[in-house]
Amino acid sequence: MMKYRVRLTMLLLLLIGSMPVYSQADAGGPIDESKLFKKLDQLSSEQIILVAADRSSSITGRLYVYEKQEGSWKRQLGPVPVVFGNNGLGKTKEGDGKTPLGTYTLGTAFGSNLQPPAGLQIDYRPAGADDYWVDTPQSPDYNSWVAYEGNPKERWSSFERLNHPLYQYAVVINYNTNPVIPGKGSAIFMHIWRAADKPTEGCIAMSKDNLLRVMKIINPDRSPKIRIGVGDSIY
Repeated sequence: MMKYRVRLTMLLLLLIGSMPVYSQADAGGPIDESKLFKKLDQLSSEQIILVAADRSSSITGRLYVYEKQEGSWKRQLGPVPVVFGNNGLGKTKEGDGKTPLGTYTLGTAFGSNLQPPAGLQIDYRPAGADDYWVDTPQSPDYNSWVAYEGNPKERWSSFERLNHPLYQYAVVINYNTNPVIPGKGSAIFMHIWRAADKPTEGCIAMSKDNLLRVMKIINPDRSPKIRIGVGDSIY
């Protein structure tokens, strides 16, 4: 009996030792929602997508959706795991691999899937083989969606094809759009991730299932915005 208990104890120790260890940084620190809600009240919106990272160098973080209902903020969704740019978050410039910090309105939903997902409330634009997002700073088309049937390499030195598999579904984040400043950064979207540990080139990405959940919650009648912050800067 004693030998059995010793073996069982050793087996449990081995199993515990093989499990992944999650630090507070991995899980993300708790959000002080009373403090957060005071900030949300200043953003002229009744629906906020909050994206939080622990450090500016983080490539992973959490997403939440809050909505003001009957005068009080309520969490609708989250935490949802997300990934950021391969160089973390910060003030951005074209090609730096950072996700921009700040608060922004949302543009259209789009996707290589010709039909919008059922239950979507925001506008949806299908993206075909001739649809591009231009990230050539010298171009008058910079940081905009252009439909072009010719050879895109003859028109722009840098662009994104919008019928990409990671853009099966996506939402435009209105970063550097009004006005468009050449070189300040372009093509910032919420889209499907490659994997939970694979960063983007500056977008915010998540699993397809979670992206669809976020997209279906977005209510254009609530003046939705996205707020991207690091640590206490979310407040």
